[in-house]
Amino acid sequence: MKNCLNGQQAYMFNYNTNTMNLKDYGPNPLAININDVAKQNNTFRTALWTGENLQVTLMSIDVGDDIGLEIHETTDQFIRIEEGQAIVVMGDSKNNLDFQKRIYDDFAIVIPAGKWHNVINVGNQPLKLYAIYAPPHHPFGTVHQTKSDAQASEH
Repeated sequence: MKNCLNGQQAYMFNYNTNTMNLKDYGPNPLAININDVAKQNNTFRTALWTGENLQVTLMSIDVGDDIGLEIHETTDQFIRIEEGQAIVVMGDSKNNLDFQKRIYDDFAIVIPAGKWHNVINVGNQPLKLYAIYAPPHHPFGTVHQTKSDAQASEH
């Protein structure tokens, strides 16, 4: 383990396992291998960096599960799949999801504000991804161990 300096904030990085302590490092400067930390994450959602205008979260979606049908009225979203296979659906209403595409490693999804959307894991391993929200969508330091935790926090 090595204590690395990230702006004014130190973080622990283990060079033997290529892992780091996953927590919210915003709004300090951060340079990481996003592919490695996205694959390392085993929580449904962990905020990795939250600033005033942007947020990066890591997600791990279980086999056969999904993010959940949702809409962000004022937030644009970018999702990149680092590992796994999924189907993304989008549309103007939750009953009219007229955009559908099969996606896998290295695919990016751009979701405009006001679009209903869902990402469904159709593979045989957890779906590892990161999402960028502009502006931030979740409170600083958000960690949802499971999808149930995420749903409970939204109510």
